Amino acid sequence: MGVPLSPIQLIFGVLLAALVVYAAYRARSLDRSGALAAFLLGAVVFGIGGFCWAVVLLTFFITSSGLSHLFRVKKQKVEEQAVKGGRRDAWQVGANGGVAGLAALLSLVMPGSVLPWLAFAAAFAAANADTWATELGVLNRSWPRRLTDWKRVPPGTSGAVSLAGTLAATGGALLVALMAAACWPVVNTSFREKLVWGLVILLAGVFGSLVDSLLGATLQVIYWCPACEKETEKHPLHSCGKPTRRVRGWGWLNNDVVNLACTLSAALLACLLGLLLR
Repeated sequence: MGVPLSPIQLIFGVLLAALVVYAAYRARSLDRSGALAAFLLGAVVFGIGGFCWAVVLLTFFITSSGLSHLFRVKKQKVEEQAVKGGRRDAWQVGANGGVAGLAALLSLVMPGSVLPWLAFAAAFAAANADTWATELGVLNRSWPRRLTDWKRVPPGTSGAVSLAGTLAATGGALLVALMAAACWPVVNTSFREKLVWGLVILLAGVFGSLVDSLLGATLQVIYWCPACEKETEKHPLHSCGKPTRRVRGWGWLNNDVVNLACTLSAALLACLLGLLLR
C-alpha cells in the first residue's frame, strides 16, 4: 500500500517533517524531546508512506494540537490531575504515533497488503478519538461517570466517560477514517471498498478509545494528594508541591503506556478485520 521508496520522496519527507515540527514547536505544542520524536516519526511517515500517509498523520496532529489550546479555562482543573500539560514530550509522541510509525515501516516489506495501511490509520483514529474525548469532554454539563462502578467523578478522572466525551471520541475517529478513505493509496479502489475500510478504521478507533478508558478505570496507576484530597496522575509531587502516594493501579502502567495500548489495540483490531474481510 505504500509508494515505492525513492531518495527524492525521502528527502522531501524529511524536509516536510522538519517544517511541520518547527511550526509545532514554535506554537508550543511540542517540547524539545517531543519535537525530536515527532521529527523522526514524520520523516518515516512522510518519507516512506508518501502523500496519503502524511494526510492522515497531519489530520491527527493538527486537530489534536489545535484542541489542546481551546477552552483553557475549563481545562485548568483537569490539567491539575494530569501528569503532563499541553506540550507533548517524546513519550507522548511515541505513545500516540509509535504504532503508526511501525506500520509505515511494515509497508516496505508488505507493499501489496492493505494491513499496514489499516493499522496505520486505525492507530491514529484511536489516538484522535482519545485526544478529542479528553479535550472536549470538559464541555459536558455534568460530571462524567467511572466505567467500573458508574459513579459520578470529577472531570479528568482516568477511566471516566461522558456523553460529550463519547461523541467527541467518535467524531475524532470518524474524521481520520474519512480522510483515510478519501485519500486511499490505491487509485483503483472502489467506493464500496473505501466505505468498508473506512468503517473498519472508525470501529477500530472507537474500540481503541474504549480500551484506553477501561485501562484508566482499572489498571492505570493513580496517586492521591493528601493536601488537596484529590486523585492525580502526578508523582512524586502534585501541582501544589505536596508528595503524592499510589492508591491503585500498576506502577509502570502510566498514561503513556495506556495511550500506547489504545493505539495498538486499534491497529490489531483493524488488521484482524482486514484479514476477515479480504
